[in-house]
Amino acid sequence: MQISFNAISTSAAQSLWNGGPDSYGLVPEMNLSDGSGLPCRHCLKMIPEGKPYLIAAYRPFETLNPYTETGPVFVCKEPCQRAVQGDVIPESMDSPTYIVRGYTSNERIIYGTGSVTATEDIRAKTASLLEDESVAFVHVRSASNNCFHVRIDRANTE
Repeated sequence: MQISFNAISTSAAQSLWNGGPDSYGLVPEMNLSDGSGLPCRHCLKMIPEGKPYLIAAYRPFETLNPYTETGPVFVCKEPCQRAVQGDVIPESMDSPTYIVRGYTSNERIIYGTGSVTATEDIRAKTASLLEDESVAFVHVRSASNNCFHVRIDRANTE
């Protein structure tokens, strides 16, 4: 099974860059990076020390239901290039573990798919989950704070 790590969309980031509201209707907060592990969810790189970044509530779902999670994300303040989709673990994922969890096509958690997973095992774990056709996509979230990091889909091999 080939997989693809997918950053937040450029349109979502562009809205934040333009001062648009986040998922709670608030204007994103701005701060300066102290260089201590602030992953941009658009370029999937760490925000360098001294660089401005935005903090915004982000809901990585199209619909609302009891499983629709919203949480804080960081995005470079200045427009950055969206990470290229691929099967390489993003540079921004430098923690030792993450929560990996599968969802249905109607954006509901599939019980039994979620686990705290070592970063180096995420590709294999996700590929295994996506072998099951009921798993439409996978989210990777912080194991300590539950913040959304990246969505993983089956790779388009056409």
